[in-house]
Amino acid sequence: MNAEIEKRRTFAIVSHPDAGKTTITEKFLWYGNVIREAGHVRAKANRSYTVSDWMKIEQQRGISVSSSVLNFPFEGCMFNLVDTPGHQDFCEDTYRALTAVDAALVLIDSVNGVEKQTIKLMDVCRMRHTPIITFINKMDLDGRHVFDLLDQIENILHIKTAPFTLPIGVGKLFKGVYSIAENTFHTFNKEEGHQEIIQMEGPDDPRLVEMCGENWVNQFKEEYEMVTGGMDPFDHEKFLKGEMCPVFFGSAVNNFGVRQLLNAFAKLAPPPMVRETDKRPVSPDEDAFSAFVFKIQANMDPKHRDRTAFLRICSGSFTRGEKVYHVRTGRDIRLAAPTAFLAKDKEVIDHAWAGDIVGINDPGLFRIGDTLTDGEKMNFTGIPDFAPEHFARVTLLNPLKSKQMAKGLAELSEEGATQLYEPLKSAIPVIGVVGRWVSGPEKDVAKFADEYAMDCMMDKERNLVCLFPNEYRLNLAIKNYENLTFAETSQG
Repeated sequence: MNAEIEKRRTFAIVSHPDAGKTTITEKFLWYGNVIREAGHVRAKANRSYTVSDWMKIEQQRGISVSSSVLNFPFEGCMFNLVDTPGHQDFCEDTYRALTAVDAALVLIDSVNGVEKQTIKLMDVCRMRHTPIITFINKMDLDGRHVFDLLDQIENILHIKTAPFTLPIGVGKLFKGVYSIAENTFHTFNKEEGHQEIIQMEGPDDPRLVEMCGENWVNQFKEEYEMVTGGMDPFDHEKFLKGEMCPVFFGSAVNNFGVRQLLNAFAKLAPPPMVRETDKRPVSPDEDAFSAFVFKIQANMDPKHRDRTAFLRICSGSFTRGEKVYHVRTGRDIRLAAPTAFLAKDKEVIDHAWAGDIVGINDPGLFRIGDTLTDGEKMNFTGIPDFAPEHFARVTLLNPLKSKQMAKGLAELSEEGATQLYEPLKSAIPVIGVVGRWVSGPEKDVAKFADEYAMDCMMDKERNLVCLFPNEYRLNLAIKNYENLTFAETSQG
């Protein structure tokens, strides 16, 4: 594989709101020497906002609502971090961001354990067999027991765990973490902010008792024996298939355990992987360029009415100004000013490689799922729309503004922020965020659409969707129409 492609590590962070995602992103950028000072999510007047939460709503509410893309170097690797929205109202965008990455960091709050949003996001990772690394955050708070957290990951997220580190102490008495493979102890001192990495003879090293106290060390030794004696050892092949995850413990806000986590990503996470198309699998080290659009974002620059399409490059490389083939329209287009991002700062780049995520100016040409190639007619598959859970009918108070409303709704739909539906029996459009797609024999679909006409719509691709008012109606339809499929996702 080309040395540039081999260096790429493209990943996303999966977490429930408030698990510490923005804080850990900030620390990653600090380690990549991209920022001088790590801001804090709830910034005071005299402190900077976190770089990744650059939109106004994010600054006000301390949440990430748009997938910005952050590029940074670390230990000879080039990381592309897709910063996914943490807030549940924006999960459609998060789901789709996961199609553009080769691995994911699952962030779990030690106090709350596995939470609802993480479960839903892990379903997408499992569907795609995405390799997962888990970081259990906020060990400086009084959280759940280590094995309670590991059991939750295994039983709720359905993935085997392989702890790489174990904590000693918890909450105000958190002493640090022990690295199982390296037999090193990483000391934690919140007040001094000073961390040491001390080489140990093993878990019985008497220095551990001196530093941490006998009670904490005894508890740690029990956990150590259970992990090394009773749990399956780490298997890199299972990790690459998304069946087993390394687990690390730490405290992102105190920058504790973050470097070990980044080291693990550099060492364990895969470089760009083979991607499926409707014609053939595409290998990242092919000479021919190929990419797909996984996100469109408008108004990133408040001074201009701009629109940026985010591309995941899947094979080859390209140079600024080169022409590429836009498969859906059959047109050649020039990528005049591709940009790499550091949140609100972006710079025009001359070259990009498989694994990279770049932004290109979108004059209204691109849709989510569009494929770009050197000329080959193929489309990348597996860029899904998800069954919405919240709906609203859109009515217009001023009928003279109908053109503007139609344009605005279309743009929202193209950006992937909402899904747009046209009811079969009404002129009033419906938007859905984060239903079921109905498919099967034509005769059965027509009969179903007639019976459920008031709940049926057409999506932007003219596929039939039924917005069931409740689970009972859905289950009844499944029972009565055995030949039909009611799908939660629509594969692009």
